[in-house]
Amino acid sequence: MTRTTTGLRRDRVHHQPDIARAAALIADPSRARMLKALGDGRALPAGLLAAEAGVSAATASAHLGKLVAAGLVRVESAGRCRYYRLAGPDISLALEALAVIAPPLPVTSLRESSTAGALRRSRTCYDHLAGRLGVALLDSLLQGGLLAGHDGTHRPAEAVRDGAAGYGHDADYRLTETGRRALGRFGVDLTRLPARRPPIRYCVDWSEQRHHLAGAVGAALTARLFALRWLRYGASPRVVHVTETGADGLAGTFGVRLAD
Repeated sequence: MTRTTTGLRRDRVHHQPDIARAAALIADPSRARMLKALGDGRALPAGLLAAEAGVSAATASAHLGKLVAAGLVRVESAGRCRYYRLAGPDISLALEALAVIAPPLPVTSLRESSTAGALRRSRTCYDHLAGRLGVALLDSLLQGGLLAGHDGTHRPAEAVRDGAAGYGHDADYRLTETGRRALGRFGVDLTRLPARRPPIRYCVDWSEQRHHLAGAVGAALTARLFALRWLRYGASPRVVHVTETGADGLAGTFGVRLAD
């Protein structure tokens, strides 16, 4: 019987983590491409994941079965269709951390070049913003006094000091009273954040080598930007585009302006 993600987490209390098993699952290029495609937290059909990985439907099904069995991905049924999504934000955090040290993939076509550029400009990392847009937004929150505790610079030596469990835990980012009031006025309801999720976390952005805002506040702020239609998803998984209204809103509200 396949263990649930909850079961796997319970096991971690009593056992050493099987890093080799997780690494072997991610190491397969097709599975890695599928996991990256799922990196924005949305549920995607197996057919789209097969196309992203460049494999047949049968091969994609076998790969997805392994990822589900390992607890990295979960499957949802809607009628005859099956949709897959990452099991949680920790999976995306691990993938983002690997991307920081991974060598770049070769670009072999104009389409790949355009997608790579779009990902670097603005993308989602599970359910929060990443890329130049995500980094610029965090910088804006720090400069405006909405966040405090760090300057957004990635310093690898500090990130692993004192036996820190990993990126996202060591920096003492915290929301200021100014930030609470400002985000409340912007429509982010901080009283409805999930209790079990840390409110403030960061990821090391693999393309910018700086921090972007994660955690429950990062997710809620990103959801608000989509609700206002300041952002929309692109044709490729994880790619995010700033709308014309969003460009004006981000500049006026947060002072965030991205050059083309």
